[in-house]
Amino acid sequence: MMTLVLLEINNIDIIAFSDEEGVRFQSTFLGSAAIAGQLPASVLKTSDKNGVTIQDVLKANSFEGTDGSLLQVKYDPESVWGYVEVHIEQGPVLESLGYPLGIVKGIAGQTRLKVKVTGSQGHAGTVPMLMRQDSLTAAAELIVNLESLCKYPDRVFTCNEQCGCYSKESFSGLVNFTVDVRAMDDEAREIVVSEFSRQIYQICDNRMVNCTIERKHNAEAVHCDSELSRQLKQAAHSTMKKILGKNIREVPILMSGAGHDAMAMSHLTKVGMVFVRCRGGISHSPDEYVMDDDVWAAGLVLLNFLDQQVIDDHMSS
Repeated sequence: MMTLVLLEINNIDIIAFSDEEGVRFQSTFLGSAAIAGQLPASVLKTSDKNGVTIQDVLKANSFEGTDGSLLQVKYDPESVWGYVEVHIEQGPVLESLGYPLGIVKGIAGQTRLKVKVTGSQGHAGTVPMLMRQDSLTAAAELIVNLESLCKYPDRVFTCNEQCGCYSKESFSGLVNFTVDVRAMDDEAREIVVSEFSRQIYQICDNRMVNCTIERKHNAEAVHCDSELSRQLKQAAHSTMKKILGKNIREVPILMSGAGHDAMAMSHLTKVGMVFVRCRGGISHSPDEYVMDDDVWAAGLVLLNFLDQQVIDDHMSS
């Protein structure tokens, strides 16, 4: 469930963006990045697993994917007042609080790594434990270390020189795993990634296995506009008070750990987000569920918010 509202100086645009997830082409925010002017033409040559490019798909849908056409879909930043996104929370916090709505203060930055650990096969009975080159146990130690880094980040704000890898030709055993680190503080996220990378090389060196680290994705954190968030919070509080007919507690303020089109749109204009509670915090699943009343409440929040903008504009003119 997602509603995207782009507020222009003289218009309100409700937009359905394409391929936020990047599932088919492994390139996120294709639609919103294009509108925000952040989509390079080189991305159009990206192909799916069947060799079909983004440019092929666009052409089949009567759009010529070129440098010129991308410039045509880009919004003029001077014409845009702001951007508001309504999305399910994809987490359990609002449900645990018994509250249908929340205001998003920011979207966590993300770093994704692909780690490959290569070891050697060895006879179970004849290779001494201290001489084994088991890639699976090395990967297991790395994963447990990563869990510790994320649970206790205050312990990892140190960085030492990376150790080299032990190299030896042999019959190999191979373990691949991915790492996804997210945080609102970009500097802290980078420190955790650097420290974990150092540990990867150190542990693999100690266990006499080889390893490679490939950074697959990096996105900076996005902070929602404070004034826009304040106005959305005010609209949400007013809406819930009307619905419930009584005094209510403060509207929750949440961080988004998931990526959203608002990350791309922040390059174009100020952004704000409203979360809607979902059952069990489950998303991207047949079990994903939101109540109709909560969706209705979110719609009323947007209407109240927009009405207030009209009043403010009238008062200032």
